[in-house]
Amino acid sequence: MKGRAVLILEDEPAWPALAALMVDGRLHDLMVDPPETDRAPRLEAVHLARVIRRVEAIGAVFLDLGDGREGFLKSPRKARPGERLLVQVARHAEPGKATPVSDEPLFKGRYAILTPHAPGINVARRVRDEDEAARLRVIAEEALDEAGLSPDTLGEAAPGAILRSAAEGVDEEAIHDDVAALAELLNAARAAQAGDDAPGEIVAAPDAVTRAWRDWVDPEPDEVIRGDLRLWDDMGALDQLGALLRPRVDLGGEAWMMVEPTSALTAIDVNTGGDFSTASGLKANLAALADLPRQLRLRGLGGQIVVDLAPLTKRDRKQAETAIKRALREDPIDTQLLGWTPLGHLELTRRRERRPLTELLPRDFA
Repeated sequence: MKGRAVLILEDEPAWPALAALMVDGRLHDLMVDPPETDRAPRLEAVHLARVIRRVEAIGAVFLDLGDGREGFLKSPRKARPGERLLVQVARHAEPGKATPVSDEPLFKGRYAILTPHAPGINVARRVRDEDEAARLRVIAEEALDEAGLSPDTLGEAAPGAILRSAAEGVDEEAIHDDVAALAELLNAARAAQAGDDAPGEIVAAPDAVTRAWRDWVDPEPDEVIRGDLRLWDDMGALDQLGALLRPRVDLGGEAWMMVEPTSALTAIDVNTGGDFSTASGLKANLAALADLPRQLRLRGLGGQIVVDLAPLTKRDRKQAETAIKRALREDPIDTQLLGWTPLGHLELTRRRERRPLTELLPRDFA
């Protein structure tokens, strides 16, 4: 299968909603909904929250998010107990911990992002044509004005917007409708904050299919295919999905790496098999680092990442750093390369944007 195809799983009662992006037959990205019984706040959901307590030592507040759920907000200002805040789930919580949230929610669409705390209409840098950028700004301004969110109406309280690169060349009506839908969500959230509602979810998180439609747009997929597990099996996606539940990742030849999450970190171990030459080790390391962001993305792993590479000389470290930096540039999840430990391990920290895949798929699937 050549090109970019989106597979959407349908009519499988024991499975969660699931969308996969296949590039030339290879699984490139994956969106999976948590089980319906899961009560954890979902990424991007907007909550009306109430401050429970402030912990001065860490400059943070703990929040009541509603339904017995607790949030954690790093806040530089003196939020008082009882104060009501509009917050957005920023990361998945580690087991037993409060959910990290942001008090600067973003409303993301297919073509635009509303930024309530950052005024002004901006266009993605990849849109280089000035006439096109001006067209996009006008469309966004008109849509916000119609929703009562223009600077003329709200002054400094007016939200800003970012026109995504995917909007370039798109029909005016589609962009207008996208901004208008986001404006409606923002107005609903602000109305709830101004009222006397109890803490709780105000704007639901987008589901897997919506996130796929929104995020896998640049470039546009060549086709969208809906079907059951048999279709996924026929297209080779099911085998690739099952492989993500196993730690071993083959790198070609005799080389492989192990991807093993623990409660403290995710450990990556690169092995060359029976060939212990320097050239073989460098080849295995470069292959592992090139594929590492994809493996972490598909497996839903974040936090601290420690990579134990096959033996390499200090002279080859630059090459290894170049390989991982190149791979990370193509990855949508924020990951920081921290450098080398005294033991020669490569350290990274990765934003926890996704739940581990092992928590989301049916237990009897392997």
